[in-house]
Amino acid sequence: MNDTTKTTSAVSAAEVIKSESNFLRGTIKESLADAVTGAVADADQILLKFHGTYQQDDRDVRLERQKQKLEPDYGFMIRARITGGVIAAEQWLALDDIATRYAKDSIRLTTRQTVQYHRVEKKDLKAAIQAINEIQLTTIAACGDVNRNVLSATNPTLSEAHAETYRLAGAISDHLIPETGSYSDIWLDGKPLYGKQKANSGSPESEPIYGKTYLPRKFKIALAVPPDNDVDVYANDLGYVAIVEQGKLLGYNVLVGGGMGMSHGDTKTYPNAARVIGMCTPEQVVAVAEQVVTVQRDYGNRQERKNARLKYTIDRHGLAWFREEVERRLGFELQQARPFHFNTTADQPGWRQDSSGLWHWCVHIMSGRISDTGEQRYLSGFRAIAKALGCGFIMTANQNLVLSGIRDEDKARLEALAAEYGMAADANWTPFRRQAMACVGLPTCALAMAESERALPDFVQRIESVMQQCGLEQRAITMRITGCPNGCARPYLAEIGLVGKGPGHYNLYLGAAADGSRLNKLYRENISEDAVIAELEPLLQRYAQEGLEEEAFGDFLIRSQLIKAVTEGRLFHD
Repeated sequence: MNDTTKTTSAVSAAEVIKSESNFLRGTIKESLADAVTGAVADADQILLKFHGTYQQDDRDVRLERQKQKLEPDYGFMIRARITGGVIAAEQWLALDDIATRYAKDSIRLTTRQTVQYHRVEKKDLKAAIQAINEIQLTTIAACGDVNRNVLSATNPTLSEAHAETYRLAGAISDHLIPETGSYSDIWLDGKPLYGKQKANSGSPESEPIYGKTYLPRKFKIALAVPPDNDVDVYANDLGYVAIVEQGKLLGYNVLVGGGMGMSHGDTKTYPNAARVIGMCTPEQVVAVAEQVVTVQRDYGNRQERKNARLKYTIDRHGLAWFREEVERRLGFELQQARPFHFNTTADQPGWRQDSSGLWHWCVHIMSGRISDTGEQRYLSGFRAIAKALGCGFIMTANQNLVLSGIRDEDKARLEALAAEYGMAADANWTPFRRQAMACVGLPTCALAMAESERALPDFVQRIESVMQQCGLEQRAITMRITGCPNGCARPYLAEIGLVGKGPGHYNLYLGAAADGSRLNKLYRENISEDAVIAELEPLLQRYAQEGLEEEAFGDFLIRSQLIKAVTEGRLFHD
């Protein structure tokens, strides 16, 4: 059962577009060739996402252009598919060159261990995507109703378990990549994707896993290695948690049904944290991923896209039913899950040594924005480091960058280059600042209701001031901001979550677990930036006075019932 769901109701408009697209081709070629407009046809906007790109426009100038009777200032976001965020220095230099030529000298690290570009003009879209493919990367399925970039515990060289987890993340990604030849036809002039033997553009064409209508909505996978939850594994449709005992990798606990997106005022939508359904061996990981995907393909909601993620499928049918259906398709039962423990969702700052003796240095970057701005010249600095040291680059799920494989004798040189380009400021950052994240938001995201990336520095500074007054400056409290409720920066798993409700106004969520295992709750709705600070100040003061030693802020709010006393809204994950 590949192309239909278990229901007979009319499907959404997006399902019709996918079904009639000839495996994601649509009229994309014709849209790209139309020089009259900077946009593409409406249906092609849906299909382009499967190819790793979104149409956007600059909302800062939208009204002025309307007054001048000009079309919006269109541009495109391009997102790469980079399993685990791991690339070589030569690939980083190529990505830097693409930013310089096509993307206004800016690279943005995303919360899915990859890079994306903004403001790429339509005339440059094919050249930019070709350039990404020329360095043995791709953009296919970085967006769209398919499995997207697979996250893996940061840095595969830290242990044998990390190395095996990264290998399996790549195997999952390769297995679930779409088979369509449309990507090759449109962007690569018929050449095959890197790693594939053929372009798969012949006839007849098929999608053995996805079917011609693909999934009902996006699908996300992450693999974590305790005690670090640096990929926020609970936020994913499918998660794997490595079970390591006495240095031996026994297998992976399987988690399902995580997802951050929701819509304001729509009670049928909500964030959810993934739940454990059992354990599998390393050899079974790819098979489990395929069958979880196929159950979602066949039972996911194709009528209402806002209610189409795997979390809703599981909630409709029940977790026990879901496990049984996956096991039926697998032909074997999952093992009983093993206990595990996470300490943090953060990236470890500074230097870290791996099992071979090489060093890895994490550079914390506010909102993952890599450009040359004032004294902080990240774009030029990373370019200089790549040329001078030839080190590896690892993008983290927290929008930071790890420079990897550094020899003892090169550590001082790296630190000197970082200082020269103003990239060492994070050495003096508070733990709170290091963990703060934001989505892109305005001006490019069409869904943004409030500022996020551009608002983050001011929010951080103001909350840091309150924390300093309370003697909390060395406490690691997670804060995340998104411009809309879709939750790209995972705000519902932050101890302090801000979700845009309107210009300058946010919903304030509080009480998530510091290890990423518990969602927060709505505390105040539709309040101004000043009101956010005013609400947080007394809570932080009480935390400083009444919090237990080593007790996280979110745990304190729950223990003290400060959250429950104010709101009885749904606690999505206990």
